[in-house]
Amino acid sequence: MSDTTAGHTGSTSLFNQPKAVYAVAFACVISFMGIGLVDPILPALKTQLDATESQVTLLFTSYLVVTAVAMLATNWVSSRLGAKRTLLTGLLIIVIFAALAGSTDTISGIVAFRAGWGLGNALFIATSLAAIVSSARGGFAGAIILYEAALGLGIAAGPLVGSVLGNISWRGPFFGVAALMAIALVATFFLLPATPKPEHRTALSAPLKALTHRGLLTMSITALLYNWGFFTMLGYAPFPMDLSITALGWVFFCWGILVAFFSVLGAPWLQRRFGTAASLYGSLLLFAVDLGVMAISPTNQTLMIGAVIAAGIFIGINNTLMTQAVMIVSPVERPVASAAYGFVRFIGGGLAPFAAGKLVEHLNVHVPFALASGTVLVAIVVLASGHRLLAAADAGLDEDGHHAEDVDDVQGEVADEFGGASGAIDEVVNARH
Repeated sequence: MSDTTAGHTGSTSLFNQPKAVYAVAFACVISFMGIGLVDPILPALKTQLDATESQVTLLFTSYLVVTAVAMLATNWVSSRLGAKRTLLTGLLIIVIFAALAGSTDTISGIVAFRAGWGLGNALFIATSLAAIVSSARGGFAGAIILYEAALGLGIAAGPLVGSVLGNISWRGPFFGVAALMAIALVATFFLLPATPKPEHRTALSAPLKALTHRGLLTMSITALLYNWGFFTMLGYAPFPMDLSITALGWVFFCWGILVAFFSVLGAPWLQRRFGTAASLYGSLLLFAVDLGVMAISPTNQTLMIGAVIAAGIFIGINNTLMTQAVMIVSPVERPVASAAYGFVRFIGGGLAPFAAGKLVEHLNVHVPFALASGTVLVAIVVLASGHRLLAAADAGLDEDGHHAEDVDDVQGEVADEFGGASGAIDEVVNARH
C-alpha cells in the first residue's frame, strides 16, 4: 500500500459503506476463495474418481487457461456492457458452472465445468474493483482497503472452507461456491446501482497489440515463468504431501495468510526500502530456492509443509510488485496492459500443474519441482534484461521515459491473482470523465 493510500486510512471505515459495496466485497471473498478451494480435495478426487494425478491437475489447467484467454476479451466486454452487467454475467456463469462441476460424476466433467468457471471468474475479477470504486465511501483509498480485505480473507479462507466441505463430500466445495455466489449475485443485482460505461470501447485486439511494447512483454514473460513455479506448487504439491483433507486445508490456510500479508504490507515496505528491482530479484531467488528444497524430498511431509507455507511470502511479494511495475512501465492504458499481462502469465500457470503430473508419470516426483525452480531462475534472467524498466518504474516513468499518470494510485493497489484490479480503477475514472 502506498503512503498516499495509507494516509487516507484514518478517514475510511470498513464498517461505514453502502450495502452495494458489501455485496460486491462478499462476492470478491468467495471468488478469491476459489484459488485454494480445491487444493485439499485434489488427492480425494484422484482416489474417489479413479483418476490419475495429471487428470486431476487439469482442474487448474482448464480453469487458468480459459481465464487467460478470457482476459483478452474482458475489456472488450466491459467497455460495452459496463461494470455492473459484466459483473453480474461473471457471477451467473460461476454459479452455473460451479454447480455443474459438483453434479458430475467424472473427472473429465469437472475439468470441463471448471473451464466455464474460469470464464466467469475472468469477467468478475476484471470489474469487481471498478464496481466497489463506483460505490465506496473514501474514494480510491477506501475501495482498495476493502478489496485488500476481501482478497486476504478469500485466499486464507479458501483452503479451510474447501477442507470442511470436502470432508463431507468432494462435491461440497463446488456446491458451496455455487450457493454463496448465488447469494452474492442476488445481492449485487438489487443493491449495486447501474455503473456508467467507459467513454470509448476497447478493441478486441488491443491486449495483443500491447504486447509489442518491450516493457509489457518483458514483465509478462517473467510472470509466465514465475507462475509456472507458483502453480506447480499450488496444483501439484498436495499429492506427494499425502496429508488428510483437513491437514491440507490448514497448510494452505497458513500459506494464504502469508500471501495476503506480504501482498498488502510486506511488498510495499520492501519496495520503499530496497526498490522494485532488488525486491523482485531477492524474492524470486528465494522462491526458486524454496522450490529447490521441495525437489529434494517431495514426500517428506515436514519439509514440504514448511516449504509450501514459506512460499506464501514470496508469492505475495512477487504478485504485488510485478503487477505494479507492469502497470507503470507500460505506455498503454492500464486496463489493456492488465489484460495482456494476465493473458500471458496464466498460460504458464495453467500448463504447469498438468505438466507436473505428466513428468511424474514418466520420470519421478522430484522433476516437476526441480523444473519449477529452474523456470523461476530463468524468470530472474528475463527480468534482469529489463532492469532499466524496473528503475523507470520506481521513478514513475514508462518505457519511453514519460511520466506515468496516477503513479500513487498504482502503488496503492494490491495485485489480485487474476490481474484485474490494476485496470479496474481506470475504467471508473474514464467513465466519470
